[in-house]
Amino acid sequence: MISKAEQILLQLQYRERLTSGKSLPTFREVGFSNYSEHDEDGILLYLFAVLGARSRLSIEIGAGNGVHCNTSNLIVHHGWHGALIDASEKNIENGRDFYTTRRETRIYPPQLICRRVTAENVNEIVHECGFPSEIDLLSIDVDGIDFWLWKALECVTPAVVVVEYQDILGPDRSWVMPYIPTFDWQSEHGTENEDFYGASLAAFVKLGRQKGYRLVGCNMYGFNAFFVREELKPSILPELDTRECFTHPKCLDGMRTRFPSVARHNWIRY
Repeated sequence: MISKAEQILLQLQYRERLTSGKSLPTFREVGFSNYSEHDEDGILLYLFAVLGARSRLSIEIGAGNGVHCNTSNLIVHHGWHGALIDASEKNIENGRDFYTTRRETRIYPPQLICRRVTAENVNEIVHECGFPSEIDLLSIDVDGIDFWLWKALECVTPAVVVVEYQDILGPDRSWVMPYIPTFDWQSEHGTENEDFYGASLAAFVKLGRQKGYRLVGCNMYGFNAFFVREELKPSILPELDTRECFTHPKCLDGMRTRFPSVARHNWIRY
């Protein structure tokens, strides 16, 4: 666990390098995990150190138990407020137990919302959180219709967006699973269709451009992508070629061994 004090020192170091014109670290160098699944906590700490945080508000769709997710570290250690949304009542109960007993969050815990999010209700659910449109972070990880949720979401304009993409599709195919509002990856697990979900990184890049975002990086394993609004410091965080997110052996192995089983499925070319 990297403490709050250590994280503040890291932020100061990143800002000092930025203001002094020194070279900035890569995503691989800044990543760490306190609560995130892999190295997303460190990447987000770095991004907001160089971008600055406007509202310190976050929304996470598909937050699981609200603890082991992309926004917990910012909420617990950096005074952010968030809405954590998940379809599982058990997950939401676990999250409430965690945040109402922690010293840092018990006075004003994040919102924990039990809803199944679809393209039809995503704006309603997010609007009901009561946040202004200018939030700092949106994270979507529902193992399925992630692409369609971001495409439909219009009521907020995050500075940074994190999405999970289907890495076995590779860097060039712009493919998306069909929109199925009731899709549940868990029900597909263990079948021949278990990899037929989500969207490729190239499809997310096209969608991001349409919504005013550029790809700036990915996590170490190459399945979570980070997008930043176009007008926010493009010289510091330039657009990344999708191929640079497909260098880890996990990605290469998935493209080789898992992609053939879903290559002929009913993907939508976007």
